[in-house]
Amino acid sequence: MSATKLGTTFLLAVVVILAVCRGVTLLLRPVGQPPVVAEMIAGVLLGPSVLGLLLPSVEHHLFPDQLRPVLYVAGQLGLVLFMFQSGYEFRLDRLKSVAGPAAMVSLAGIGAPLLLGAALTWAVRDSVDTSPPGVPLHVTVLFVGVTLAITAFPMLARIILERRLGGTVFGTIALAAGALDDVAAWILLAGVVSLARGTAGTLVLAASGAAGLVVTLYFLVRYRGPLLRVTERLTAEQLLLVTLLAVCLAAWYTDRIGLYAVFGAFSLGAAYPRSPRIDRTIGTTAPLSGMMLLPLFFTYSGLNTDTGLLTDPSLLLFAAGCTLVAVAGKLGACWLGARLAGQPQGVALRIGTLMNARGLMQLIAINVGLADGIVSPPMFTVLVVVAVVTTVMATPLLALWDRWDGGVPTAHDTATRTREEDPPAVAAPGGSPSGAGA
Repeated sequence: MSATKLGTTFLLAVVVILAVCRGVTLLLRPVGQPPVVAEMIAGVLLGPSVLGLLLPSVEHHLFPDQLRPVLYVAGQLGLVLFMFQSGYEFRLDRLKSVAGPAAMVSLAGIGAPLLLGAALTWAVRDSVDTSPPGVPLHVTVLFVGVTLAITAFPMLARIILERRLGGTVFGTIALAAGALDDVAAWILLAGVVSLARGTAGTLVLAASGAAGLVVTLYFLVRYRGPLLRVTERLTAEQLLLVTLLAVCLAAWYTDRIGLYAVFGAFSLGAAYPRSPRIDRTIGTTAPLSGMMLLPLFFTYSGLNTDTGLLTDPSLLLFAAGCTLVAVAGKLGACWLGARLAGQPQGVALRIGTLMNARGLMQLIAINVGLADGIVSPPMFTVLVVVAVVTTVMATPLLALWDRWDGGVPTAHDTATRTREEDPPAVAAPGGSPSGAGA
């Protein structure tokens, strides 16, 4: 396919993707599901599971194989911009008060699902096709454990922004714990990839690169004042250009060291100087990333998902077992960790519920596993099912806890904060203001 034809095919695909995402969003709105869940489901609908099954020629025409890398790259750009916005909304000054509970929740949320997922995969090794030919079983076992331990950090951030939970203690703890969780999980994933490749280089690069990122962020935060004075001398166009260059550079760095691009973008956003001019600059990127580019990534993942594989009874049973283990290991363990850290029952339940949503990050991780040949297509489909189910659960459970106890008081009384104490809201993906930090 020529570049010209690929370009026109991409434009048509974008129209279809955005229209379907919007339609599914409207259908799910009465049941309280956020747009991010609708985008996940829309991606599966447009893939071989539904469209490819009903109208295979239409699916092939809309999403030919040559188009998939383009969808991935465009979706990646949207994801990076969104995570930078989420990081900018995140208030670093709140971390001190929740550092202990966040660490406890993160430790529980990594250890329990990793062990349970690995144990389940090992137990079914003789009855389910989990490993591709030539891949040692222990590599696939560890990979499944790590992917079940992942929290959908970008998705968690988006749910918190869309539901305006940034001022709640559970939202703050969950976001901090989710960041710790996913950094640890991606370092572990780098270790699994190193095992699969027969070299320790991937793991060493991820660990040393993460340390370098921490040092860089420390200096950015420490010298935020002088940096802010420099930005004030720039025109609006120059400020936007500098911001986009910095975001892409940070995303490139963390992707190269094996921690994935979203962590560089989020970290830069959290450490970025803040001012009304920068608020407006970042706000201009929100509609492009959230409404147009980000849904493309979900569609890319959906195109690799074939739920028709679940007609095998043993695989379907394994998918149910994986989902159960994922919920018990993440929601249950994070709830227990929050309780052990001294959090009230209502706060602990909400933390566990938010941490249980895997969605985007698990989709990214299993796409890495599929690309590296670590997991088989049936296992890929099982893990996509886990990602969708655990993410769909989040909003109804949060609504259930609200009905149960009438809601949890915020840790930071956003109603009494003055404009001078809090920066102006940045437009969240979707076009509506996201509120003060997530």
